[in-house]
Amino acid sequence: MSNAKVALITGSSRGIGATTAKLFAESGYAVVINYQHSRNDAEQLKQEITDMGAACIAVQADVSNESEVTKLFLAADQLGELSVLVNNAGILDTQARLEDISAERFKNILEVNVLSCFLCTKEAIKRMSTNHGGVGGTIVNVSSGAAKTGSPNEYVDYAASKGAMDTLTRGAAMELASEGIRVNSVRPGLIYTDMHASGGEPNRVDRLKEKIPLKRGGTAQEVAEAVLWLATDKSSFVTGSFIDTTGGL
Repeated sequence: MSNAKVALITGSSRGIGATTAKLFAESGYAVVINYQHSRNDAEQLKQEITDMGAACIAVQADVSNESEVTKLFLAADQLGELSVLVNNAGILDTQARLEDISAERFKNILEVNVLSCFLCTKEAIKRMSTNHGGVGGTIVNVSSGAAKTGSPNEYVDYAASKGAMDTLTRGAAMELASEGIRVNSVRPGLIYTDMHASGGEPNRVDRLKEKIPLKRGGTAQEVAEAVLWLATDKSSFVTGSFIDTTGGL
C-alpha cells in the first residue's frame, strides 16, 4: 500500500483522462487508471506512470454498472486512502440532428456519462466523508462546454448529459461541503483529442477553431492542469464551481 494520496480517474486510458493521470502522478499521487475496452492503452499508461516512480494500478470496469463500480473502488482501496475522484468517463456518438437520435442512443449516452458520475460519486462519499470516518477529499467532474451551448445539429444528447452532470456537481457540492468533500467541474471546449473521431469528424477542432476567441483548439494538458488545481488545496475555498477551458467560448 502506498503512502501517497490516491487519485482515481475514470476513463483514463486515453485523451484528457490519460494526461490527467500522468499529471497527478508527477504531482506525487498514487493513481488508479480506469478503462473499459482500451486495455493496451491502459497498460502502457500504467507503465509510464510506474516508470516515474509513482504507484499505479489499471482496473477494467464499466463505470455505468453499479457492481463494476464497487469492484473498481475496492481495487483502489489497495493503494491507500482515496483523496481524489475525477469523473472523466464519457462518450459521444456520431453527429446527428435531434430528430435522428434514437431513444436507445440517448439512454446509452446518459448511462455512460451521467450514471457513471453518480455511481462513482456515491462510492467516493463512503470513503471520503467525515460522516463515514473519512478525512475529506475532492471530486472533479469533467463536463463540457456543450452543457451551455446545447451542441445543436451535432450532439444534443451529449450536451444534455453534460448539463445533468453540471447539476449533479452543484447539488453534490452543497450537500457534501460540511463533510469535508469539495466537488467542482471542468468544462472543456474544443480540445484536440480522439473523441472527435468518435463523432465522425476527426478534424472538427480545426474546422471550428476560428470561432474561438483565442483562435485555436485547446490541449488535454491545459484541461488536466485545471483538474489538478481543483483537486488540490490550492483551490481549498472553491466548491460547486466550474472552470471553462473553452478558449473564451
